[in-house]
Amino acid sequence: QVQLVESGGGSVQAGESLRLSCVASGSISDYSAMGWFRQAPGKEREGVAVSAFRYGATYYAPSVKGRFAISQDMAKNTVYLQMFSLKPEDTAMYYCAAAQGGSWYNTPLRSGAYNYWGQGTQVTVSS
Repeated sequence: QVQLVESGGGSVQAGESLRLSCVASGSISDYSAMGWFRQAPGKEREGVAVSAFRYGATYYAPSVKGRFAISQDMAKNTVYLQMFSLKPEDTAMYYCAAAQGGSWYNTPLRSGAYNYWGQGTQVTVSS
């Protein structure tokens, strides 16, 4: 059974940084893409950053581009989300997700394209 376990969330002040980690139970090379999504109360889940490491491609939501960076450590089966210059509007539950196959090709930030999900880690940014 696939397990994705997120960690690294917390409460920070605006302008500070956090790094989220997502550890997979198996090899992340089994997936065609992995990414981070977030959901704030009363809002839909949105794609934040995706790494299609087989293809050397990354995708970012416009709201985080230039501030967030997704990366992976294949040896540790871990995907990271480094978040800089955090803003109060970044406050949300952050989820790690993984996709098998090519359902994400045309819309890599669409949550419905991903097969497996973690339980989430909360990020709260205060002004």
